[in-house]
Amino acid sequence: MYRYIAVFLLVLSSNQIFGQTKRLQKAPNSGEMRKMDLKRGEFDTISGGASKKVAKNTKAKIEDYKIITRKHDTVHVDTTLNIKKEYKFNYLRKDYFDLLPFNNMGQTYNTLSRNMSGQNLSPGFAAQAKHFNYMDVNAIRYYHVPTPLTELMFKSNFEQGQLLDAFFTVNTSKEFNFSIAYKGMRSLGKYQHILSSTGNFRFTSSYQSKNKRYRARAHMVTQDILNQENGGLSDEDLLEFENGNEEFIDRSLFDPLFENAENNLEGRRFYLDQVYQLKSNDSLGYNGINIGSTIYIEDKYYQFKQDQKVDFFGDAFVSSKLTDKNTFEHFYTALNVDYTNKTIGRLSAQLGYNSFNYGYNALVILDGQTISNRLKESTLSFEGGYDKQLGPVLLKADLGINVAGDLDGNYLNAQADYQINSDLQLMAKLNMNSSAANYNYRLHQSDYLNYNWQNNFKNQQTQQLAFELTSYKYGTLSADYSTISNFLFFENKESQGVKPYQYDGTINYARVKYEKEFKFGNFALNNTLLYQQVFEGDQVFNVPQINTRNTFYYSNTFFDKALFLQTGINFHYFTAYNMNAYDPILAEFYIQNQKSLGDFPRLDFFINAKIQQTRLFLKAEHFNSAMTGYNFYSAPNYPYRDFIVRFGLVWNFFL
Repeated sequence: MYRYIAVFLLVLSSNQIFGQTKRLQKAPNSGEMRKMDLKRGEFDTISGGASKKVAKNTKAKIEDYKIITRKHDTVHVDTTLNIKKEYKFNYLRKDYFDLLPFNNMGQTYNTLSRNMSGQNLSPGFAAQAKHFNYMDVNAIRYYHVPTPLTELMFKSNFEQGQLLDAFFTVNTSKEFNFSIAYKGMRSLGKYQHILSSTGNFRFTSSYQSKNKRYRARAHMVTQDILNQENGGLSDEDLLEFENGNEEFIDRSLFDPLFENAENNLEGRRFYLDQVYQLKSNDSLGYNGINIGSTIYIEDKYYQFKQDQKVDFFGDAFVSSKLTDKNTFEHFYTALNVDYTNKTIGRLSAQLGYNSFNYGYNALVILDGQTISNRLKESTLSFEGGYDKQLGPVLLKADLGINVAGDLDGNYLNAQADYQINSDLQLMAKLNMNSSAANYNYRLHQSDYLNYNWQNNFKNQQTQQLAFELTSYKYGTLSADYSTISNFLFFENKESQGVKPYQYDGTINYARVKYEKEFKFGNFALNNTLLYQQVFEGDQVFNVPQINTRNTFYYSNTFFDKALFLQTGINFHYFTAYNMNAYDPILAEFYIQNQKSLGDFPRLDFFINAKIQQTRLFLKAEHFNSAMTGYNFYSAPNYPYRDFIVRFGLVWNFFL
């Protein structure tokens, strides 16, 4: 089927990679362009020294190389090399300040902070710990470029492997663009049996008619994420690790809990959206009307395999060739209308249909209980949006509700941006969300007896009030307060296996974050400090109280400005807390309150350079690992990374 879809995409005249110096938001129907706050921009990959025009084409300016999101936000290529590019030169290609990576690249990440603002009407799939590098619909970018553009990104890995992200886009005409990209990674790792191998293929196309009244965008994505699993180190080996036994400095000498398991997440998706302008804004800006449609189909599966059962997970139906596999099919289609008026603002309405098919290929009968094999559900939803500029105030609101079908769900987002003066901007936001439990909370089958269940959980409900004050002079201060009802979580109670539970109380969770860079000539100190507190429900909702990152660095140009150099030290630290544990069968994190981990500093020394359109990165990661004691962990039984030197580059071609 996907072969025919690819042909359709090519015939149709209809990742995240670039950074930005300006963020522009295009109101989907008005054609109006507005400057937006940089702090909330998420796009990055191209980095480098400042450039106003692209070489080899004196008419093509850097601003002409445009990247468009699903929500019509537009950014252009950013060819600067700054400290934010240093934070994003990693496997995910984004700043993961609030994530703690596991030992090997391509493994999962523990979460050091949680953003409880949701906009979900539908439940998620399963294996959420494997979705950090899974590109959803909103992660795909579309392009418009005056000349062909290529990007190659390379980074070394942990033993016998590398990361390569290759991208190409071209406009075959002013109306039609396509892009093709592949992100592949393989890394053996320092410990036994933790090999990672991932691949993300993306194809996009976009078309706009000559009269600009019709627009179509499409993409096709295939993804696979494979990890060998070893369960971490045994308690005996943890003692050797923490004591710094020189015999085990070679981490491959450790014997993990098991060496015969792996899990895999694969997904394929086809997406198409279209917009037709029924009526354009007149000279006074009145009555612009667009109609559109969206459709996408996504197939996913998650599989856990193990050659021989291990006592660590309890009893099993079989003793060898254990295989757990669940599948997920999601079909979505929607019709929408968008109305803009200079006086009223922008109004949008959308009617959507979701169809879900999740499950397994067999029934399970356990202790006299029959666990079904499949959940087939559908919903009919309504979503609406509004935004209006009132002088220095920008008002925005979005809402959604499942009006019919098998699942309840709703959300409301209301936001106001106030430009106090040329330097100071205030944002206030209210978010409310009620969404059904992810499918693996409700139904799971396994060859291990403890991992079979069928539940009927209530919707998890969140309310969040957030503020952000942004100033170039004083920095950015943000704060939010969240309440969570019917919180869903996994836990291993009394060593009976990891199972899902629902908290019957209310969790109250607050965060305060401050970001500011201080400059001293060619020197700078970039700071990000997060304070968070759980007032109720801390027995099921664990986060460190303090998380900080401080970077002291030097920047300058050399050789008649042919070379731009940036070098410095990153300092990372978070306080000790009851860090969530990881379960390889489910590929999910679960709460534990027995062991407090954290409270270890991480120091990285880096040298970054730019020569024309090539950015070079060299980093000595966690170089203090042998100085501060071997008490660093990514999760219980999973040590964090030792000292390692890695390098890479980002190379762009403007033809």
